[in-house]
Amino acid sequence: MRTAAGVWRWRRNALRRPTDLIEAWLALGGILCLLVVAPAIGWVAGLQVDATLQRAAREQRQERHLVPAVVVRPAHAAGPAGVALEAAAPPQTPQRTRIVASWTAPDGSSHQGSVPAAEEPPRPGDRFRIWTDGQGRLVGRPLEPSTAVMHAGLAGLAAMLGTGALVETVRRMVVRRLVHRRYIRLDQAWAAAGPDWGRAGAGS
Repeated sequence: MRTAAGVWRWRRNALRRPTDLIEAWLALGGILCLLVVAPAIGWVAGLQVDATLQRAAREQRQERHLVPAVVVRPAHAAGPAGVALEAAAPPQTPQRTRIVASWTAPDGSSHQGSVPAAEEPPRPGDRFRIWTDGQGRLVGRPLEPSTAVMHAGLAGLAAMLGTGALVETVRRMVVRRLVHRRYIRLDQAWAAAGPDWGRAGAGS
C-alpha cells in the first residue's frame, strides 16, 4: 500500500524527477510479481513436476515386482586384498550385511546374487522379498505417490523462490542504475552552479 501511495504521490508532484516515478513503478511491479507472478509460476511448476513424477511412479509400479527370495549364504569379501582394503578404508556409516540370495523372476527365470540382508543376523533358508524387474534384475523400490507429491511441492516452492529472487535482483539492479544517474546529474548541476555559488548578482 505504501508503494502504491508513493506512485500516486509522485504523479503530480513538482519535485518529482523522472527516476522517482520509475523507481516507484518498479517497486509496485516488484510487489505484484512477488504476490501474483511468483506463486503462479511455482504452482504451475509444481503441477508439471507432480504429473511427471506420478507418471514415472505408475510406470515403476507396473514394471517392478516384489518377489520372494531365499538366503543362500553370507557374502564375504574374498581374499587378503579385500581384507586389507577394508582395514585401510576410513570409517563409514554402518551398512546392512550383504548376503547371497536366490529368487525366481516374474518371467520364471531363476537368479542368484548379492543383496542386502532383510534381517540381522541373516540365516541360510530365511525368506524375504526383493524388488526386481520382469526379467529378475534387481531394482529399487517404486516411487511412492506421496513422495512424488512432496518432491513436486519442493520443486514448486523452489521455482517460486527463484522467481522472487530474480524479480528482486532485477529491480535492485535497475534502481542502482537510476541512483547512479541521479548522482551524475547532481554532479553536473553542481559543476555548473558551484563556481557562482554565493556570489552577489550571480542569481544565487
